[in-house]
Amino acid sequence: MAPDARAISAQVWIGIDLGTSGCRSVAIDEGGRELASARTPLPEPLSPAPGQYEQDPELWWQAVLDTLTQLGSALPDRELVAICLDATSATLLLATPNGKLRGPALMYNDRRAVAEAALIDRVAPVDSPARGPSASLAKLMYLSKQTPRTTTSLALHQADWIIGRLTGHYRVSDWNNALKLGYDAERLCWPDWVSALIPDGIRLPQVVAPGDPIGPLDATLANRLGWPSSVRVLAGTTDSTAAVIAAGAKEPGDAVTCLGSTLVLKILSERPVTASAYGIYSHRFGDAWLVGGASNSGGAVLRRSFSNAEIVSLSLGIDPERPSGLDYYPLIGPGERFPKNDPDLAPRLSPRPSDPRAFLHGLLEGIARIEAEGYARLAELGAPPPRRIASIGGGAANPTWTAMRTRILGIPVTSAEHQDAAYGAALLALHRSQQ
Repeated sequence: MAPDARAISAQVWIGIDLGTSGCRSVAIDEGGRELASARTPLPEPLSPAPGQYEQDPELWWQAVLDTLTQLGSALPDRELVAICLDATSATLLLATPNGKLRGPALMYNDRRAVAEAALIDRVAPVDSPARGPSASLAKLMYLSKQTPRTTTSLALHQADWIIGRLTGHYRVSDWNNALKLGYDAERLCWPDWVSALIPDGIRLPQVVAPGDPIGPLDATLANRLGWPSSVRVLAGTTDSTAAVIAAGAKEPGDAVTCLGSTLVLKILSERPVTASAYGIYSHRFGDAWLVGGASNSGGAVLRRSFSNAEIVSLSLGIDPERPSGLDYYPLIGPGERFPKNDPDLAPRLSPRPSDPRAFLHGLLEGIARIEAEGYARLAELGAPPPRRIASIGGGAANPTWTAMRTRILGIPVTSAEHQDAAYGAALLALHRSQQ
């Protein structure tokens, strides 16, 4: 962790990315150059039963404090302007009006609220992102049953609560985090059907645009960090949205493909696209929309047969301009939602050549074809066709795969210069502070 000696701006903007494995903070100058970064690991969430994942939010707060303290030490004599934070979508908790926790947070992948999701399904629009046991709304209804009805509780996402700790002001969320709680990002309001589901004593957050000013840094906290209390804390966003900002997507048709364990596609569109059958929904993105879908294919299929080192070495011997001759649909197990909607779709991984390089060639090509089919599906449903694709995730560093995808997709594909969600949150802070 070291400052960039080339930077000359005295002003600094900080982005915080709170993920499942750790917290990372990044400081940038007015030119978008990274000056310093810090990271603090987090323990694995607890899993008291299959499908249940929870965590003590105080662990998040300590990790945030640790990274901010590290940044402060790396940036003496800098003028800190603003802080923005992103966090995992649909990680929810209940707290008192002054931020005291009612219990652990239910993590983004917790699916215990099955009965509550069934109640939501009866009244929610068929394409609502708030449907399903892992959505924020079902978690809120589940947690409310564990909380005394005689007291007021605030429904807060991971980012919401941390921003409350930074400012001392709770009960504020943003368009992106509130989406799976049922917020209508088109009409910018809570729908009546959501309000009717909220139990007595539960208060929904006020929703603002990502990057809107929430308030100054809490004076006690500012003194502890050695920072001025004039530092502004801005409304947050989700981790995936921050990653898209970091990758440089700005105009309709700009697309971002995440080549992680799964294959996730995002594209900027002038209008929202929603199709629950394919798991497609849209985040408001300024005056545009970020439309996304996720396939069950991806890097997890590759790592089942190859180590990361083997993927790198074998890829060097693959000609990306030559088709493999194999017709694979790489999946870990049966079932696909996007770009096909088939819960029984079987993996197609045969015939398997004896040469491991040829097998990897077929896998990489198969995932690239799924990517092309995914963008075609989004366009069929109303999103624009991609005009360029920035790649993020582990697979983005594979130049052979990048060239292969360029051939199959027929448009420019590059590895994004910046892939860190914390950098995207810092950019959001910078851009909103300059408006």
